[in-house]
Amino acid sequence: MDSELIPITFNKIMQSRSYTVIILGTEEKRFAIYTDPQVGNNIQMHLTEKKKPRPFTHDLIHSIFSGFDIRTAQIVIHDVEDTIYFARLYLEQKIGEKTTILEIDARPSDCITLSLLNNIPVFCRKEVLEKAIPVKE
Repeated sequence: MDSELIPITFNKIMQSRSYTVIILGTEEKRFAIYTDPQVGNNIQMHLTEKKKPRPFTHDLIHSIFSGFDIRTAQIVIHDVEDTIYFARLYLEQKIGEKTTILEIDARPSDCITLSLLNNIPVFCRKEVLEKAIPVKE
């Protein structure tokens, strides 16, 4: 990836019946990612440490990664078209002396959920951050 990567952080989540808004960004600029209410509910349950009746998909993914000694190295929001963002999940697996890094296309909302569950760093390409529509708070 030839572009400069800017570290971004989760700011807050806002929910309605029909969608969820995830606010991310830097101190200078924040932007919104829209997703379905279920993703928002999953994030809210994690943030409030509410007990889940059964493991959610993100918990399952985390368990699979742990079982195969796969580490999520980072998340990169690499593109935006209109208001649709695209992300990559970078996985790392070490077997003996060999380290394999895998880059996976993923929805930013799923990546943010994994990030919050597992303290994974999130980055945004500088060009994407510049194109993002700012959110005023």
